[in-house]
Amino acid sequence: MKDKTDLKIRELIEEEIRSNFQESLENLRKGAKQQISKVQESNRKTYNLRRKPPNKYKINDIVAIKRTQHGPGLKFKSKFLGPYKITKIKPNDTYDVKNIGFVEGSVHTSTSAEYLKSWLDEYSI
Repeated sequence: MKDKTDLKIRELIEEEIRSNFQESLENLRKGAKQQISKVQESNRKTYNLRRKPPNKYKINDIVAIKRTQHGPGLKFKSKFLGPYKITKIKPNDTYDVKNIGFVEGSVHTSTSAEYLKSWLDEYSI
């Protein structure tokens, strides 16, 4: 027999089940978030283990850019393009550069400090 007390008891039980389910979901999410953070920190430490900080360049410094495209016919070409002059310093160790010689490579480009090195030649005097 169903009466009002049975319905109220059923509603209370269902509400308790819902709240327990929500709490368990929140606990699972919290645990997953902590585990992800732990793995990310481990990966960050491993990645940065042998990395050196990038060189800082100033505007008008003369640099060479590492050739990043490899393919047939490039085996005996130089590994760096340039000379380039730094025209603008951007965030995250990124630079805008302009070609100052009649050499292979684009005239204006943007590159990170990871692919730059100082140019040592008649342009640096």
